[in-house]
Amino acid sequence: MAFEIARETSTFRYGMSNPEQLQEWLKENPHAIGLSFVGRSNVGKSSTINSLFGNKIAKTSKTPGRTREINIFSFKIKSDGKILEEIPEFFFYDLPGYGHAEVSKEMSKNWEALMSTFFGSISLHTLMVNIQDARHPNQKSDQEFHHFLKGFNFETFLLFNKIDKLKTQKERSALNKLKPILSKEFKWVRQIYFTSAEKKNGIDQVEEAIISYLLRQRDLLESM
Repeated sequence: MAFEIARETSTFRYGMSNPEQLQEWLKENPHAIGLSFVGRSNVGKSSTINSLFGNKIAKTSKTPGRTREINIFSFKIKSDGKILEEIPEFFFYDLPGYGHAEVSKEMSKNWEALMSTFFGSISLHTLMVNIQDARHPNQKSDQEFHHFLKGFNFETFLLFNKIDKLKTQKERSALNKLKPILSKEFKWVRQIYFTSAEKKNGIDQVEEAIISYLLRQRDLLESM
C-alpha cells in the first residue's frame, strides 16, 4: 500500500505569536501527532515545506528573522490516491528561524518564551525536522539548538538542504564525513537526508520517512 501526503488537504489553521495562546492550544491537543520544521533563517525551510505539503502553503519573509510566530497547519494522508478519512488529521508546525541577530531585544525575548512554551508542552508524538544549509552545516546556532533539544525526548530528522548548490566533490565529501560525526554527537537524530527543495532531490525519501513516523505514532497511541 503506497502512502503519501494528501497535499490538497494541507490547511493553515493558526498563526501564534503569544505564548499564552499557544499554551492553551497545546493543552487542548495533548495527543496531537505531527512534525515541526525548524532551522536558521534562509536555509530553505519554507521551500521544503512547500515541496512536501503543497506549493506556496508556507509563506516567506523578505527580511530574515522577521517571522516570529508559530504557524500551525493540518493535513491528512492518502493511499493509492484515496484520502484516508478514517485516520485523524495530523499537524505540522512552521517554527520561526533561529540564530538571526538583527532582531530587537523585545522580539528575541518573546521568541524565547514562545519556543520554551512550544517545546515544553508539545505532544511527544511530534517529529522534529531540523533543516540546515548544506553549504554551511552545523553552525554555532545549529549546535546550540541541538544542545537545547537534548533536554527533551523528540525523535529528530536532519535535512541538509540546497545540496544542489555544492559544486565540488570536495564539498560533498566534507558533508558526507560530517554525517557519522553528527549521528554520534546528536543521538536523538534518527535520520539524516541530503535534499534540494528547489530541485526536489531527496524529498520523496523524506516524505516516506515522515509518513512512517506518523503512522507509527498513531499505532502507538491506539495501543495505549
